[in-house]
Amino acid sequence: MTLLWLSEADDHLRAEIHAVVHEVVAAGGAVGYHSPPSFERISTWLDGVLKQVRDGDAAFCAVEVDGVVRAVGLWRRGSTAVFQHRAEVQQIMAHPSARGLGLGKRVVEGLIDHARSAGIEILMLGVRGNNHGAIELYERLGFRECGRMPNAIAVGAERWDDVWMYLPLGYPEGTSLNGAAAGGLGSSPRRA
Repeated sequence: MTLLWLSEADDHLRAEIHAVVHEVVAAGGAVGYHSPPSFERISTWLDGVLKQVRDGDAAFCAVEVDGVVRAVGLWRRGSTAVFQHRAEVQQIMAHPSARGLGLGKRVVEGLIDHARSAGIEILMLGVRGNNHGAIELYERLGFRECGRMPNAIAVGAERWDDVWMYLPLGYPEGTSLNGAAAGGLGSSPRRA
């Protein structure tokens, strides 16, 4: 099992990544697509992600098993100045033929380590409420639920909870953690 950190992807790698996404979606995987996406759609998505990687705003990892990509995942940094210190973990998936090998865990562990070394302070992720195995994996790795929007994910006529989880990775020395304390920039008083 080899963990790869990609900033570019040739046609061969793109085909292997597409095969993972296509087969996960075809098997009913909760990774954001209603039907298996085309090679062109995945290639366009990958171009955007890899540009963010080259700009320092993302990381894309793939796991090879016997020389073939069998799992992928990424993190993306927050898009505005006040969210640059946090990142969202996305698109964690393992090819159905490689289930049970611990690839999802390996990808998430790699993303956590990579994000920490990139100075990310908080990792977040969203997961479909019925994906209990993924939720348990994320909890074992230290993520905690911080919100749940009931029936917010639509798959045809079906609705599922959107579960948000987070993992603090550490704050720079001297950081003031204010939580919801009144005062400071952006605050407003309570109204009677």
